[in-house]
Amino acid sequence: MIKHIVMWKFKEEVLMADKLEMKRQLELLKGEVPTLLNIEIGLDVSKGPFSMDMVLHSEFKSIQDLKAYASHPAHLKVVEFVKPLVCERAVIDCEI
Repeated sequence: MIKHIVMWKFKEEVLMADKLEMKRQLELLKGEVPTLLNIEIGLDVSKGPFSMDMVLHSEFKSIQDLKAYASHPAHLKVVEFVKPLVCERAVIDCEI
C-alpha cells in the first residue's frame, strides 16, 4: 500500500470559495481515476505558525498505480486549477 500525502499553503489573496472548489475537485478524483483507492482532503483548523492550509491523504495499491494517478488527465486538470492558488507544497509518498 502506498500513501500519498500532499500539503499546501495558499496565497494570501485566495478566497475560501476557491479553497472549497479545490477540495471538491480533488474529492471527485476518486470516481475518475481507477487506481485511486481512497482520498481525504482537509482544511487546517489550528492556524498554527507551522501549519499548512490544506492536506490530501490518498492511497494506492502500488507505486505504479500512484504514477498512473499522477499522469491521469483528470488529475492533471485539477493540478492546473491548484497551481495558481498555492505558494508552497510538500509531498511524501510512503509504503505501508
